[in-house]
Amino acid sequence: MAAGVLYTYPENFRAYKALIAAQYSGTDLKIAPNFVFGETNKSAEFLKKFPAGKVPAYESADGKVLLTESNAIAYYVSTAAMRGADNATAARILQWASWADSELLPASCAWVFPYLGIMPFNKQNVERAKSDLLAALRLLDAHLLTRTFLVTERVSLADIIVFTTLLHAFQYVLEPSTRASLANVQRWFLTLSQQPPVAKVLGPVTLCAAAPVYDPKKFQELSQNKKDGGKKDKKMEKKEQPKKKEEKPAPAEPIEDFDEGPKDSKDPFDSLPKGTFNMDDFKRCYSNEDEAKSIPYFWEKFDPENYSIWYAEYKYPQELAKVFMSCNLITGMFQRLDKMRKQAFASVCLFGSDNDSTISGVWVWRGHDLAFQLSPDWQIDYESYDWRKLDPASEETKQLVQQYFSWTGTDKGGRPFNQGKIFK
Repeated sequence: MAAGVLYTYPENFRAYKALIAAQYSGTDLKIAPNFVFGETNKSAEFLKKFPAGKVPAYESADGKVLLTESNAIAYYVSTAAMRGADNATAARILQWASWADSELLPASCAWVFPYLGIMPFNKQNVERAKSDLLAALRLLDAHLLTRTFLVTERVSLADIIVFTTLLHAFQYVLEPSTRASLANVQRWFLTLSQQPPVAKVLGPVTLCAAAPVYDPKKFQELSQNKKDGGKKDKKMEKKEQPKKKEEKPAPAEPIEDFDEGPKDSKDPFDSLPKGTFNMDDFKRCYSNEDEAKSIPYFWEKFDPENYSIWYAEYKYPQELAKVFMSCNLITGMFQRLDKMRKQAFASVCLFGSDNDSTISGVWVWRGHDLAFQLSPDWQIDYESYDWRKLDPASEETKQLVQQYFSWTGTDKGGRPFNQGKIFK
């Protein structure tokens, strides 16, 4: 295929789509030299060719083909086989490309970018993005259960687009225990990363080694650099250093973690005995260990005198339609119970498929009565569920905890586990 030039800044994951596709097709795709984002793409010469000023942008060797939008560029430099040999295959490839842009990309960016300092950190937004991305990845995991690649028996444009869209998530936020729960997605991602055309563009891909930790300094530094246009006079910088040491950084948005509950109001659980069960400690164990360790740890530490275990079942399964809508129902309840997280934990699962599903879960909290009655703010959703207090010493309870904490099994009607959400 004819040569062309790709205008982009370094390590632009959107540009990787075209660069990898070009490797597969043998296209001589060169990266424009001396490209400076914020300058080159705002120059009169660039805007004459690409009025929107967006990158990546592509220009054919003869200057007759000018393209923006990464999927379009990747499509243009791909082979016919990678685009789909027939209409049905091409449509499925387009389906995955659209799905990546609408389902994966927004959630991945909203989860990853705050940790990189590109966006301000908002805990609620990050948790929602995390939940959304993991829900999408579980769908992808189910699809890949019996497949090596997304559409055909070979790498297609669908694989390249979805892979590059997920690249930052795998590098920065999908830590080992999370990846282990998505075994098929992880296998597929590693298979793609080791393909010679992919490795030639990306080199070795380093996966996230531990759960991400927010550093407010990153956002402050990037924000300041942006204000300064990325350029500081060295003399000015030197002069500012002493003053900079004395200045306190602007207060970052408070971040709640397992050790720090909300401080703006009294915790409704404060009236109940604390007991010996350290909920924060268990949550860390559950997040960082597999179920073979975390579930026995739960039973070892659980305090039945001051904590209780409950089984909840959604009352109106006949109203459940699309799986993603049912998952949004669970997520919405979790969000409205945000201030209950300090003293509660739950695994809520959806069983079945579109138009034939149920929702149920196992909850643990401090106290022996329904915790939702402790605060009017917690009473919006709980009446939509039937609640049954479980006996911690019974074999039934142990089996339910094992099933729901490990996301396995079927519901009472024999519907298989589809996906789950953790309240912690």
